[in-house]
Amino acid sequence: MSKRRRFVATSLILSLGFVGIQFLKYQNRFWAIGVLGILTLVLFFWSFKESLGKNMSLLTLVLPVVFTLGVGVFWFLLPSSIYARVQIVIFYAIGIYILCLTGNIYLVASVRTIALLRAARGVGFVLSLLTSFLVFDAALSLKTQVYFLAPLIFISSFLIYLQGFWSVTLDKIFSKDLVLLSLISALITTEIGIVLFFWPVTVVVGSLFMTVAFYLLLGLGQAKIDERLFASTVKEHFGVGILIFLAILLSTHWGG
Repeated sequence: MSKRRRFVATSLILSLGFVGIQFLKYQNRFWAIGVLGILTLVLFFWSFKESLGKNMSLLTLVLPVVFTLGVGVFWFLLPSSIYARVQIVIFYAIGIYILCLTGNIYLVASVRTIALLRAARGVGFVLSLLTSFLVFDAALSLKTQVYFLAPLIFISSFLIYLQGFWSVTLDKIFSKDLVLLSLISALITTEIGIVLFFWPVTVVVGSLFMTVAFYLLLGLGQAKIDERLFASTVKEHFGVGILIFLAILLSTHWGG
């Protein structure tokens, strides 16, 4: 079977998995989402089997799995309308297919130069932001204790950062610098999440703020790795961050 057909099959199977979850009892759906995450890992490994090795190329599998888990938990926050459910399944199917194409470009570009790499990095950046929003929104919506929330944010953001930073180098050899940069970025993101836990903002506003922070850290980190961390780049990113912070500050209701 060709790669393109495997990508289509992966997208269809996983999308049908989301549809099948609807026929399960409510208490079993969270377990089913976990199983769907494992199935995502297996199917993407199958789709990329010729290009993957026992090296950093395995990071290509990270974003699809986190994307599946993020969409899966976000699914529970949607209204029970059939129209909303159909739209999210279509959105998920398209997202998975794009992740297949993007991951394939990364793997090919890790062994030879191709013209589509720059576009793939742009798409991957957007998908990383989208995935982070879904994860942050799901985490904040759980209304769990902060000692459960913090590890959830740290682990998920660390994985997305690591894959996002790796997409700049595409090195197959393990890099301590990428891991350290990902750990620092994830720690900062987690600290912001802890602050928002005590901040009287809505889940959506808090998730957006964390996504903006993710945008800043991922964008600046990628620029540093690519040796393009110019003063104008820093000003541009922090300008966006300050504007969003002021908007959130003004929208916060401090009264009882």
